[in-house]
Amino acid sequence: MSATFDAIVVGSGITGGWAAKELTQAGLKVLLVERGPNEPHGDYPTEMKAPWEMPFRGMGDAEEYLKSYPVQSGNRHFNEYTQHHFVRDDINPYTVGEGQAFNWWRGYQLGGRSLTWGRQCYRWSDYDFGANKADGHGSDWPIRYADLAPWYDKVEDFVGVSGSAEGLASLPDGHFQPPMALNVVEQHVRGVIGQQWPDRCLTVGRTANLTQEKEGRAKCQYRSICARGCSYGAYFSTQSSTLPAAQATGNLTLVTDSIVDQVEIDPVTKKATGVLILNTATGKTMRATARMIFLNASAFNSVHILLRSRSELFPNGLANSSGVLGTHIMDHASTLSGMALMHGFEDRTTYGNRPTGIVIPRFRNLDKADGHGFTRGYSYQGGALQSTWTQGKRMPGIGAEMKDNLHKVGPWKMVLVTYAESLPRASNRLTLDPVKTDAHGMAALHIAFDHGANERAALADAKVEAKAMLEAAGGTYLFGFDQPGAGGSSIHEMGGARMGHDPVTSVLDKWNRAHDVPNLFVTDGAAMASSACQNPSLTYMALTARACDAAVTMLKEGRL
Repeated sequence: MSATFDAIVVGSGITGGWAAKELTQAGLKVLLVERGPNEPHGDYPTEMKAPWEMPFRGMGDAEEYLKSYPVQSGNRHFNEYTQHHFVRDDINPYTVGEGQAFNWWRGYQLGGRSLTWGRQCYRWSDYDFGANKADGHGSDWPIRYADLAPWYDKVEDFVGVSGSAEGLASLPDGHFQPPMALNVVEQHVRGVIGQQWPDRCLTVGRTANLTQEKEGRAKCQYRSICARGCSYGAYFSTQSSTLPAAQATGNLTLVTDSIVDQVEIDPVTKKATGVLILNTATGKTMRATARMIFLNASAFNSVHILLRSRSELFPNGLANSSGVLGTHIMDHASTLSGMALMHGFEDRTTYGNRPTGIVIPRFRNLDKADGHGFTRGYSYQGGALQSTWTQGKRMPGIGAEMKDNLHKVGPWKMVLVTYAESLPRASNRLTLDPVKTDAHGMAALHIAFDHGANERAALADAKVEAKAMLEAAGGTYLFGFDQPGAGGSSIHEMGGARMGHDPVTSVLDKWNRAHDVPNLFVTDGAAMASSACQNPSLTYMALTARACDAAVTMLKEGRL
């Protein structure tokens, strides 16, 4: 392997794959470094296995989970089929603030969490990019929707996003493949909501699952076992999409089982020179040098690398002259706001497993404050479903009678889960733990995080509105909650190296380039200056494509 490249990309997940694709297609020689093992596309070991082929019938070893996966096993995608796509907590520790909780759900393998993500793809609007400036929370974004719109187009065209155009200012439409269908109950609820609340819209979730074949990728098979890996390539992942595109250029060098410990810099030029890499298979370290570095290790891991990259020039972490590195981290405050029994549809059912739900986009505090005691807003996700044979896990019975009962579908239920915007706060931050280390002797990450009063007020309002909408649609409201889950539960952690106009108050400029280090780019969730209430992955990818284009131009013009 040559140790000198035009660019080094750290991390092979959703944004790392995009950076590798864009930079290699521009003609650059790129090293892509992944800390986890290789997992070739199509070689997903549990993808096609039936429960009786699994040692614990897909449920997994509860004793092992308590010992090795106490955090990861709480993820809804975690089970015996997918556990190899999640880290072991016992050898990848982190610490949290006293009296706090944070679920840091991670996947260290080629493709990262692009193999297990929820695939929801939503554009942000100027309500989101302008929010910090409008209400004074956090620092102003250095970009607006118009800056990112063409990059949203590019990403959606390549990824393949199925969805329905609705003409909403708060949730801009995109370049969509045909949408997946709402089921009969969801169609009914959509109609009632649209009639009684014209400012609200229930629509099918916009998802990176193909409904039409695309460039060698098959359309979705409606199995909804995406987190095992999909050999059809029916959902977007690094393996199915960006990695093959990068490899086809002949400009990519991929190394796995390799942790980037630090980014190294020249103290005279203040430019990054390369990275120090630990090979976990051999225990050996090596250096790779490049003309520019892209950090795409995931929001918290990219910040973790910057914090570890201390030097005489940057004693508090690389690119941290502002002192804000690690601060203002966010995760959506989420909870189940309402569940209701839906009547009158007992003669209807569904076939297949649609791999997306519904979304009700933000309707609060858009053009003016609504007077509900909080700023910004929330959205709902969820859907209508019937109990299937899996209800047998929780019901008594034995023998033929029970088996016959399990052939019958249960009653319809409608679920609404809220995602409320997380305000950026300096007290929510990442630091290096002074004592705890991981299996490789590197300082563990310390996460201090609490949801605030604004998030709780938003969830309280969301519970009231969920009940109102479900009952208006004829549902019998069963229960709902108004308190957020632990931080990290939305799996939308972001911030820590935020973008901004001013080097005194931000880490990155409008091109995702570090103010302090002119050839260092951070384009994953760490760059986010606010959280909106939409899933952020589409925005990460658009920011990455935009930053790569700018970086290539700067490189060609001799400005890096």
